[in-house]
Amino acid sequence: MKKKEKPKTKEDLLKYEIAKELGLMDKIEEGGWKSLTAKESGRIGGIMTTRKKKMKDK
Repeated sequence: MKKKEKPKTKEDLLKYEIAKELGLMDKIEEGGWKSLTAKESGRIGGIMTTRKKKMKDK
């Protein structure tokens, strides 16, 4: 039985966009978000923070 997917928030969409840009989507689709290393997760989080600040400043 598959999990029921919840609607994606703006943050979720941003996270997926960044993961795609970094070439991590194949890894995420195969093993889920838990398959990422701490370095990869941190990189996504850092880029998300930077982009959120830029959006807020506009």
